[in-house]
Amino acid sequence: MTQGARRSPARRTVLGAAALTTAAAAASAAGAGTAAAAPGTGTATGAEGARGGAHRGLPVPAVIAHRGASGYRPEHTLGSYQLALDMGAHVIEQDLVPTRDGHLVCRHENDISATTDVADHPEFASRRTTKTVDGQALTGWFTEDFTLAELKTLRAKERIPGIRPHNTLYDGRWTVPSFEEVLRWAEKEGRRRGHPVWLHVETKHPTYFRKLGLGLEERLARLLRRYGRHRADSPTFLQSFEPTSMQRMARLVATPRVVLLWTPDDRPYDFVDAGDPRTVADLVTPRGLDWIASYAQGIGPLLDLVIPKGPDGRLGEPTTLVRDAHARGLVLHPYTLRNENTFLPADFRRGTDPHAYGDVFGAYRAYFATGIDGIFTDQPDTGLLAAADHRGR
Repeated sequence: MTQGARRSPARRTVLGAAALTTAAAAASAAGAGTAAAAPGTGTATGAEGARGGAHRGLPVPAVIAHRGASGYRPEHTLGSYQLALDMGAHVIEQDLVPTRDGHLVCRHENDISATTDVADHPEFASRRTTKTVDGQALTGWFTEDFTLAELKTLRAKERIPGIRPHNTLYDGRWTVPSFEEVLRWAEKEGRRRGHPVWLHVETKHPTYFRKLGLGLEERLARLLRRYGRHRADSPTFLQSFEPTSMQRMARLVATPRVVLLWTPDDRPYDFVDAGDPRTVADLVTPRGLDWIASYAQGIGPLLDLVIPKGPDGRLGEPTTLVRDAHARGLVLHPYTLRNENTFLPADFRRGTDPHAYGDVFGAYRAYFATGIDGIFTDQPDTGLLAAADHRGR
């Protein structure tokens, strides 16, 4: 769930629907204080349970499958979602972008050049174009230029084959799923398993699409109501890097909402568009968190906002963000922990191969010790083992 087009497309415990409590601490203006948050626990009771995920039985820390089991299957496919669920992931993530005819589909970006075989379709060659998305010029093929029926003629493929060549085995196996397909899949799997399938749903580039007449929020709200996921106790989280998208969703449905946060110097694109000078550093201050808590139930910070890295790439001291957010009834779903060395803090890399697995269990221990309520991961099975270790301490 990496922040999108403004930087390299590269990202975010469990929400209770009610107000929550925990001890407070002050944060610096950048949210980068030195006091660590209280260690997390397992499935909690009492006030901690309300804040940390006992809501409807979700454990703490919760494991959120980032674009499905994207470490093992091409991302945002029914195959990736199914594998994540079969592995036992507590929540499955979807990123939403629209088609030309107004359907919501699951892609991390509207540029589908790297995640589908569109380049192999001569009938769509003329649709390759350059667009400016959230201030960045991108050349490729874009979902908003295709109908759903046309998108369904494409096949999904691995986005980072150089890092995950084993995933290319599954190239061409699945189509691009519509969000309604995913909702039907979740209903079917929920009935089969006897418990609801939790989803974590992101609106991608909402300001950009609203200006095209393809607003995401109203379309999403209609689907949530149609499938009974519009209530405060629904097994669904909504999320966006644009805070105003979550404000808009708050007026449409009661589904719990999460504001995603990138680097301290980042300005959400809706802020850029509106001339709002605030940055993420402003939003992680106590005043900024108070503002977020007025319309959302959680935050999805970049892991570096929880534990910053030093100049050498090694983890430093935890910030007070976890405690400060919990004090305001907000839960934290930071992103994204992956097994490969190239994605890990320097102190948890092993060997010289950037694509080999590092000491990811050591990294999980460090992040879980801060008291986060859940974590996004590309390899849910690894995250589940680490969470079990943490709860068994």
